[in-house]
Amino acid sequence: MTTALNASAPLTALQVMQDAPVIPVIVLNDVAHAVPMARALVAGGVRMLEVTLRTPQALACIEAIARAVPEAVVGAGTVRTRADAQAAANAGARFAVSPGYTSAVGQACRDVGLALLPGVATGSEIMMAQEDGFTELKFFPAMQAGGPAMLKAWSGPFFDVRFCPTGGVSLQNAADFLALPNVVCVGGSWLVPADALVQGDWARITQLAADTRVLRGT
Repeated sequence: MTTALNASAPLTALQVMQDAPVIPVIVLNDVAHAVPMARALVAGGVRMLEVTLRTPQALACIEAIARAVPEAVVGAGTVRTRADAQAAANAGARFAVSPGYTSAVGQACRDVGLALLPGVATGSEIMMAQEDGFTELKFFPAMQAGGPAMLKAWSGPFFDVRFCPTGGVSLQNAADFLALPNVVCVGGSWLVPADALVQGDWARITQLAADTRVLRGT
């Protein structure tokens, strides 16, 4: 884990990406799971937590984590609209991750003070994000959109862009992405398995988080 973060200061996307090798992509269906899960991840050295807005409980989970686990930095994933960005900020999120990119979402996140990792899958989308000042991007869906080979190809024309590949990334292939000079971190759902949540197996989640340290040799 890296340096302490000021809870009142705005985050940058790069700070979010540099904190650990993996940003967990989290789907929560029960608010009761939110706080113990967040504590388990932090105990394993992962504090940037992307809670996706894919369930009716997601915003309440973000709020619970923001209130009860100050050592975690909770963000909202699947941010697609201005309303999503506003709701995430109101719940206590400090960063946002989007599956794609529009200027409206980019501006909305700036307006409410959320660091944004915009999703891109093509060169044109990268250029659109860059035009709006975003140079730290989420490559999604990473494996389906070309995997490490695509990122290698982009390193030439987009030499000034840094990526967080997400989608099909696992503990088995994460190192292939992280070995690339234009990749800062990866996003993955394997840190928070659905069965571990249901079983309340927080020790397993802590271990999965701790296991990611080897990806950076720390």
